[in-house]
Amino acid sequence: MRRENQSSVSGFLLLGLPIPQEQQGVFFALFLGMYLTTVLGNLLIVLLIRLDSRLHTPMYFFLSHLAFSDVSFSSVIIPKMLVNMHTQDQSIPYAGCVTQMYFFIFFTDLDNFLLTSMAYDRYVAICQPLHYMTIMKEGLCSLLVAGSWILSCASALSHTLLLAQLSFCADNAIPHFFCDLGAVLKLSCSDTTLNELVIFTAGVAVITLPLICILISYGRIGAAILKVPSTKGICKAFSTCGSHLSVVSLYYGTIIWLYFFPSSSTSNDENIIASVMYTVVTPLLNPFIYSLRNRDMKGALEKLFNKVTVLNQ
Repeated sequence: MRRENQSSVSGFLLLGLPIPQEQQGVFFALFLGMYLTTVLGNLLIVLLIRLDSRLHTPMYFFLSHLAFSDVSFSSVIIPKMLVNMHTQDQSIPYAGCVTQMYFFIFFTDLDNFLLTSMAYDRYVAICQPLHYMTIMKEGLCSLLVAGSWILSCASALSHTLLLAQLSFCADNAIPHFFCDLGAVLKLSCSDTTLNELVIFTAGVAVITLPLICILISYGRIGAAILKVPSTKGICKAFSTCGSHLSVVSLYYGTIIWLYFFPSSSTSNDENIIASVMYTVVTPLLNPFIYSLRNRDMKGALEKLFNKVTVLNQ
């Protein structure tokens, strides 16, 4: 097989979703609608938190960053996928592929760290309510968010810098709808041992450890809830963390199924469908989960609609 170094590789081919040609138009409209809903829904969350003083709390501070991350995460993947579906042009430049991969890893890691910060916030709110305002100060919240951004940047940068050192073979077809790191590494003619070691190490640092922290937080929350004698107290405790727990279950459930329990019988098409779940569906559902299950968000939304109605009269 002919060998080319990365400086001579002009680009890759994204083979895209396993969709029959005659159904491309239907799925294009479907994914376009899902993307627009994702962007508008998450930006609405950011706007509501910004405008409503009742939402100026640590939990909603983290949520605003999570919503912004979801918008960015979707915008890294979906627009390029839609363009490829509409134009039937599957090519992506080498620099564009590396850039997409960097921001995909960056915002994926950022989601992990933000969800962990939110779990810690819920733990303090339920298990140490009297010390909540003392512990969750503005400085700590800013530090947690800043640390999340810095660690995510470092993780994404390490992967992309190592990728830039690799040589690639003549076969440049990626059997995916975006530049997935694992799929791109399979096209390399170089030794990818170091890349795989970094993937494993970073996976432990940005996926496994945050998940363990979340599980510990909710384990302690569960123990605290069991000590509550009244049903009303239990319902109140669930109402404060139900939305976050739903998002965590949806997000990590898909990732664990896809990456931690690979099956030899699982086809590439099934892996791609699973990828659609956490790259397209999860960011889409987050605004609905936080708005429909959250009394404060619904109140802020009603308040905003009332203001708009008054201004239009």
